Amino acid sequence: MNVTRDTITTLGDLARSSSCPRIVFKVGSALLVDAEGQPRREWLAGLADEIAHARARGQEVIVVSSGATALGAARLGFDKGGRGSLPDAQASAAVGQIELGGIWSEVLGRHDLIAAQLLVTLEDLEDRRRYLNAAAAIARLLEAGVVPVVNENDSVATAKLRFGDNDRLAARVAQAADADAVVLLSDVDGLFDRNPKDPKAKRVPVVRGVTDELHAMADGGSASGLGTGGMTTKLKAAEIAERAGIALVIANGFHDHPVRRALEEGIGTLFLPRRSDGARKAYIGGRMQMKGELIVDAGAAIALQAGGSLLAKGITAVSGEFDKGDPVMIRDDRDRDIAKGLTEYDAEECRLILGSHSSDQASLLGYEPKSAVVHRDQMVLL
Repeated sequence: MNVTRDTITTLGDLARSSSCPRIVFKVGSALLVDAEGQPRREWLAGLADEIAHARARGQEVIVVSSGATALGAARLGFDKGGRGSLPDAQASAAVGQIELGGIWSEVLGRHDLIAAQLLVTLEDLEDRRRYLNAAAAIARLLEAGVVPVVNENDSVATAKLRFGDNDRLAARVAQAADADAVVLLSDVDGLFDRNPKDPKAKRVPVVRGVTDELHAMADGGSASGLGTGGMTTKLKAAEIAERAGIALVIANGFHDHPVRRALEEGIGTLFLPRRSDGARKAYIGGRMQMKGELIVDAGAAIALQAGGSLLAKGITAVSGEFDKGDPVMIRDDRDRDIAKGLTEYDAEECRLILGSHSSDQASLLGYEPKSAVVHRDQMVLL
């Protein structure tokens, strides 16, 4: 999008096209489906009204919608919301996706808006070529005036190859779509300094960078029992967003016109963008699946933080099986994640040259070595 954008500093900025021309709304299962597995049509109609208002003020809107599994389970009569087993979840999602798409088409159609359904898997947004294909599809739909409705393709996803929650999916979709902000509509008013059920709990209005202390506040459970996310997944989504220069909001969806309540009344938690990496580095930083790990010594960790590349001499251990070009996690000797990057060597070669000087690597490898194991241009600091 060739749009001049004002800086986002407050919740209200997300309701202005000058600062937020493209926005993602994520809708959790408990908002879309009631306890009996039936769609909450009146609430959805209200949200569609808010989407229409956003479009009228010049904003493009993408929806990341949960609910297919819960809808399908109710139709099939499966217990545990369709999550009793992987086959149950896959079958429920396959049935529910048809109904979910129809509901969004109906409620948006009342405002003369066209809905498009995009079903993606983790691999669609992890593989670079497929990621770019998804980004191109979303861009063309928005150009055509369509509201893309995105969900994970749970009918084919497996336990190992799936997002597992739509919070992180929303952040990755926002990244692929070059969006300015993500609004996670959930069952709480935002991030609190302790369990929100504690009367002493206080909402955190603004976050400037997700920290270990914030993760310690998080509760991994889903209050409704319908969803798969909790505050932990929302913080992980915020980390993906903030590194890509995208603002993220956690807001309570259990209200009429929840977006207006959050943005205009300032009720929610705003995670400010921490930095804006280039497209390739943002893609690397947002990846969720690493193929291996490189453990580095204290000197190498300091060099990386100063903007250096990772040399073999600073590597003390290698784990996992990976090929050249695969993403790896770089950890320090205290087991702290410090960077993600694309490796110039496969795992066997990394093991051969770890701890060695560049002058010794040619004899170990049998060919002239690369300048670095992970070059700084292919690395994102965490």
